[in-house]
Amino acid sequence: MGVAVSSLPVRVEDRTGYQRTSFKHWNAGADPADGCNTRMEVLVAEAVQAPEVGPGCTLTGGAWWSYYDGALTNEARAFDIDHMVPLAEAWDSGASGWTAARREAYANDLGQESSLVAVSARSNRSKADQDPSQWLPPSPDALCRYGAEWTATKLRWGLAVDEPERDRLLDIAAGCGDTEVEFTPAS
Repeated sequence: MGVAVSSLPVRVEDRTGYQRTSFKHWNAGADPADGCNTRMEVLVAEAVQAPEVGPGCTLTGGAWWSYYDGALTNEARAFDIDHMVPLAEAWDSGASGWTAARREAYANDLGQESSLVAVSARSNRSKADQDPSQWLPPSPDALCRYGAEWTATKLRWGLAVDEPERDRLLDIAAGCGDTEVEFTPAS
């Protein structure tokens, strides 16, 4: 993981001009005909007990587990879909220079499982738009996975890190043995 972190470009971040609406998210998803937007597709994909998917993508039954904090629920609405690297952080790290279409692709990235993660609303809202130098999952068992997935998302999208973020990721990597960072560059 340390090698992957070290390959990230380091730059000062800049939030000038950021607006959440610059990232069109929860579009029609991978299959526009199924009635499920990106958010719902992630919930279906990450269920630990599959829900029934009804008309208009209503979910009945099912169960979800949040690796950030170990929360388990049968209520899909109790979970948020976390952008592993939050939209504001992506903006700060290079997405400000992207086209609207690329920002939409980022905000709805179903091409890499770790880019969008179903987690408890409580943990997602606690994280907000913070990077690993400011927030880490409360579950100690989540640390290596979180560091690897954060790094993979930054590498996938060609995003930079600032110095405190890189330093925290390197600290995490030092305690994660041979944890690998797997990603496919976004097109």
